[in-house]
Amino acid sequence: MARMHSQGTRARIAVAASAAAVAATVWGVVALVEPGQHSLRDNASRQTDAQRDNDGKKGTDGKPDGKPGGDPASGGPRPRIPEGIAHASESGANAVNITIDDGPDPRWTPQILDVLKKYDVKATFCMVGPAAKAHPDLVKKVVAGGHRLCDHSMDHDTSMDKKPVDYQERQILEAKKLIEEAAGSGAKVEYYRAPGGAFTPDSRRIAAANGMRPLGWNVDTKDFEKPGVAAIVNAVKREMGNGPTVLFHDGGGNRAQTVEALDQVLAWLGDQGRPTGFPVRTEPDTPASGPS
Repeated sequence: MARMHSQGTRARIAVAASAAAVAATVWGVVALVEPGQHSLRDNASRQTDAQRDNDGKKGTDGKPDGKPGGDPASGGPRPRIPEGIAHASESGANAVNITIDDGPDPRWTPQILDVLKKYDVKATFCMVGPAAKAHPDLVKKVVAGGHRLCDHSMDHDTSMDKKPVDYQERQILEAKKLIEEAAGSGAKVEYYRAPGGAFTPDSRRIAAANGMRPLGWNVDTKDFEKPGVAAIVNAVKREMGNGPTVLFHDGGGNRAQTVEALDQVLAWLGDQGRPTGFPVRTEPDTPASGPS
């Protein structure tokens, strides 16, 4: 009886082992899985779930939305881009940010670049997507000159703040794509300036999630109205106390007055001992107002 019981036990163990082997083979595992271990399929499922969870935390650029992450270029943490609108300068409280909107333009952008080079000044160029696509040589020239790129939307729609979120997103992200494609060599758009200052919480969120700091201005030269060179220069001198970011234009019409006024403004800033720089990208700031 004991012998028969022993044989029956061995038979049941053999059947159980055979069933386990079959199950393991179904999942692509050639060895039996010990208690407390996970099969390759279990591990793959965990990796998939973890990846899905991680993707849910990412912005539309595939990077963590508003949270520090890895910077592939440097191997260090990726700076968090705030949603607040920037005005201050990276170069300190006494510095001035020169920003140029609505280009690039084949006639006026090269002249603006020549003036900036004359005074060894770097500026931020806020470009409209289709113009960048039409003039990739100028976008590349801006980047080669050490200047920074800014997204100024696809259509310069100053009523964007009254449009649906998906419209705002298309205007911002399609322009970013066109500008970066025109720039080539991995150049990135670092700011977003809403046409006419028509920012919304959604547009600021979309920009920041895609690595672009919302960018305002403090000094509106009104050069787009062509008020005369003296009026443009005087506007800068009069409004400089409002803050460091100055708004000029290289697109949207005849910019001969802007070219001459910029030359005079940069000479005056030099006489005042005022350095120039780029707008901050990683510190919160205050809202902008006025046309662009």
